[in-house]
Amino acid sequence: MNAGSALPLSSGLEWAHPLVRDWFVSRFGTPTEPQQEGWPQIFAGKTTLISAPTGSGKTLAAFLICIDRLVRKAISGELTHCTEVLYVSPLKALSNDIQKNLEIPLGEILQLAGQRGILMPEIRIAVRTGDTLAHERRAMLARPPHILVTTPESLYILLTAAKSREMLRTIESVIVDEIHAVADDKRGAHLALSLERLDHLTGRRLTRIGLSATQRPIELVARFLIGSDRPDPAIVEIGHRRQLDLAVEVPGSELGPVASNEMWAEIYDRLAALATQHRSTLIFVNTRRLAERMAHHLAERLGKEAVTAHHGSLSRKLRLAAEKKLK
Repeated sequence: MNAGSALPLSSGLEWAHPLVRDWFVSRFGTPTEPQQEGWPQIFAGKTTLISAPTGSGKTLAAFLICIDRLVRKAISGELTHCTEVLYVSPLKALSNDIQKNLEIPLGEILQLAGQRGILMPEIRIAVRTGDTLAHERRAMLARPPHILVTTPESLYILLTAAKSREMLRTIESVIVDEIHAVADDKRGAHLALSLERLDHLTGRRLTRIGLSATQRPIELVARFLIGSDRPDPAIVEIGHRRQLDLAVEVPGSELGPVASNEMWAEIYDRLAALATQHRSTLIFVNTRRLAERMAHHLAERLGKEAVTAHHGSLSRKLRLAAEKKLK
């Protein structure tokens, strides 16, 4: 469908500005189930938990109404240098991905506006994590982004410093991604406290949107999202049983309390063989030291360009390079 063509109102995008609606249809056609069920709840201002498998459109289910609101303000001249949308992810790598994934639709909507002769300022995004450089942090405070992407730990720091607190005071919506990954641990308790502090700072109950993989019982994740003294959230649960090819393999050498060099050699050889059969391979290990050792031995078998270690002790530059190579 052409980006300028009319869209039937039965598409589930009746609430959207024509620019946003037509961009979405030209890009994706029809909404996915999480989007169709999630948008009415979010549009109504309800705290909403969307539980659906990876690749089902959860991110746009959460973001598109926020983007629509910003687009309307940009067109009407009401868009100011204030942060309105906060996205919190437990993973720094995911935060960087989200920034790129949002810049594309925002850029395309801006381009579509230009084609239709509509004047519209740029909607800006910024990432604030432990990797953010000092000059980037200063620029963010001087000219706050409209959408701020951060981690639970960086949100806590932002809530502590006076200047960054002012940046957070104008937030209207909070999106918590991968919420199931933190709901039952110390990071989750820390994040729950920060979300309550954010409500207190803004002086109002912000719209919270949680994104989760399929999880049981989903009601526990929902309770974590709403916090204290709030109405029950809307739960959008899209079940899906994915086809998985699972196998458990054991080295041929005899197992013992400590793995022998021979056993490790078998493991490296088998992993290298599996890696050559696939385009991308992720190997998870228990320690950073083992990650480095594993990468070294696999590089000997597959070549240095084919293998990269990734862990929290690496520099920002090396981690981003590893993430880019994997994609």
